[in-house]
Amino acid sequence: MLSNIRVVLVETSHPGNIGAVARAMKNMCMSELYLVKPKIFPSADATSRASGADDILASAIRCDSIQEAIADCQLVIGASARSRTITVPEESPRVCAERLAFEAQDKKVAILFGRENSGLKNHELDLCQTLLTIPSNAAYSSLNLGAAVQVVCYELLVASSMDVAEPESREGALASSAQMESFYEHLYSALDEIGFINPQKSTSIMRRLRRVYHRAALDTKELDILRGILKKSTAILQKHD
Repeated sequence: MLSNIRVVLVETSHPGNIGAVARAMKNMCMSELYLVKPKIFPSADATSRASGADDILASAIRCDSIQEAIADCQLVIGASARSRTITVPEESPRVCAERLAFEAQDKKVAILFGRENSGLKNHELDLCQTLLTIPSNAAYSSLNLGAAVQVVCYELLVASSMDVAEPESREGALASSAQMESFYEHLYSALDEIGFINPQKSTSIMRRLRRVYHRAALDTKELDILRGILKKSTAILQKHD
């Protein structure tokens, strides 16, 4: 289960924090580290703070975008320390880890951690099915990046030893993040074609539609059906035009 879960750090400013995250991960038997546009890496500071977790740093995968880092994942979770105006289901690390003890057995999962000073942006959270929020002092809720990853990885390690049932087999594999993003682009194009999308409201409408399809947890066969409907509908519209 742990080998199917990756930690994704987004635009980390301080290389020492990358090292601290590597150490936290190795403490908790996790090894999949992805780095999206780190400001400085590799770095002696990162190696020093890793305190022996050099193998995690050496195998870390650098990416140019979040989309690249999560492309093959079926579940994407965003860590956030503050409340958001957008409505996304929120879970504590413990609840999330207990759910992943079951779901990560046969699915690839990405947990996103944002920038040290500002976290994840709203359009980045649109890529996530769930928000992960660590309970903390309401007057001082900002955790150091390494500490936040340590808390989450600890709960994942504990949950990995739980006795859980085997996941039910599905007719098709759960759609990956890259497949879902391609579908959302297709959906937006089709809605624009029929005049449903208002440029001033398109962001909120697409955000709500994302939540609908996130909840549905579409498999690849279901996604193919929906894309077939979109393709047929726009073809009919263009024929009449």
